This record gives sequence, C-alpha cells and structure tokens, in this order.
Amino acid sequence: MASQAVEIIQYRSLLRNLVAKDLKVRYKNSALGFVWSLLHPLLLMVVFTFVFTQLLDQDTPAFPVFVLTALLPWHWTSTAVTAGTASLVDNAPLINKVYFPRILLPVSAVLSTGANYVLGLPALFLFMALFDRAFTPWLVFVPILVLIQAIFLTAVVLILAPLNVYFRDTTVLVDVGLTAWFFMTPIFYSIEWVVPHLAAWMYRINPMAAIVSEYRVIMYSGGVPDPLFTGRTGVTALVLLVIGYLVFTRLNRNLGEHL
Repeated sequence: MASQAVEIIQYRSLLRNLVAKDLKVRYKNSALGFVWSLLHPLLLMVVFTFVFTQLLDQDTPAFPVFVLTALLPWHWTSTAVTAGTASLVDNAPLINKVYFPRILLPVSAVLSTGANYVLGLPALFLFMALFDRAFTPWLVFVPILVLIQAIFLTAVVLILAPLNVYFRDTTVLVDVGLTAWFFMTPIFYSIEWVVPHLAAWMYRINPMAAIVSEYRVIMYSGGVPDPLFTGRTGVTALVLLVIGYLVFTRLNRNLGEHL
C-alpha cells in the first residue's frame, strides 16, 4: 500500500488533470455549468421544506438549513459513488493505451465531485445567515469531516469500480442501493426521530449517518462536535479504505482482459 501511495504522489499531476477533465466534461455544453450541481440539492431542499413544513406541519426550526446541511454531503456521496463506479469502464480506451495507476480514476471521481460540495458551501452559509444560525468557531471542524467523507467515499468506489468491470450490472444495483441508502441516512429527518434501539445501529452500519449528524451539529445546531464520535467515524473510514484498497488491488490484476 505504501508503494501505491508513492506512485500516486508521482502521478499527482495526472490526478489533477483527471479531476479537471471530469469537471470540464460534466459541465460541457451546459448553459449554467456548475450551477446545475448546486441547483439539485437546492431544489430538493425546496421540495422537502414544502412537504414537511406545509403538508406535514413539521415544526423543525430553520428547516431549509436543517435539510440542506445533509443534502449537500449526500449529493457528494451519490454523485461520487455513481461516477466512481463507472470510472474504469468509462475510461477503458485510456487504460488500454497508456500505463498509469488505475486507482487514480475512482479517486479522481471522488475529488471532482467533492469540489462541487466545497463550492456549494457558500450557499449553505448564506442560508445559515438568512435563518439566523450561529457561526461558531467549531466550523473549523468542517474540513476534518470533509476529509473523513472523502476517505470513506474513496473506500466505497475502490470496491465498486473494479466490480463494475467484471459485472456490468453493478451500476443498476448501485442505483437501487443509493435510493435505499438515501432513506437510511438522516437527511430529511433527525436521528432523534428514529426508534432508539435502531438509531445506534444506523450509526454503526452507515458511516454517512454519523457524518451527516456531525455536519448538523456544527452548521445547524452550532454545537460542539464530539471528538470521540468523529474519531470513531474516521477510524471506520480508514479501515474501509484499507479493505477497499485490498479489493481493488486484487481485482485490478485482470481488469485489462475485461475492459
């Protein structure tokens, strides 16, 4: 794994180019460009706000901030997993022409979609100001959560990307899985609404539930993040990254024959 990390560092300029290419291709011939990636969570925020505050009469304070705080990281997750799963298959001609560490392709998918998340944070901060949410010093913890989420998403796509080469139905299963994952993550509801004995299991089996909850503590509630809770989530992400790397390395050996 150390040798792979050294190789990635050696090819860091290629990684930057792949991220730039992903961003350019995604918004090529788009009238609004990057704005479309921001409109998606914003429009969902409007829909959820109308449904829960008007139709269901939910009295959660500053509900747009409540839901947008979770929608932005979730949008990163869904786009990263979708793009990362298809990254090897979509770049088959490049893989078969020149040598480079194939692991860069799923990693670049996570980084390019992560750039959209970071660029969307000013919109969230604007809504925080409009709804009088506190800007506390604990906002400095947000980059740590971003790093943990990036590690976790990298682990996921390192498993799914090579699987998609061997089993092309993986993308279909991923689409279904993302829908289930969306509802199993406290995005439009609070973890406190979940049956107590199941809430703990949501954190254990779904790292995104823990990540979203910490985002909310900092940017919605203005509270103090729990270092132990965040640390456990970070360790889980790192363990999954090691597993993802081992799976990718094992399946990478014969990828060329299936592309």
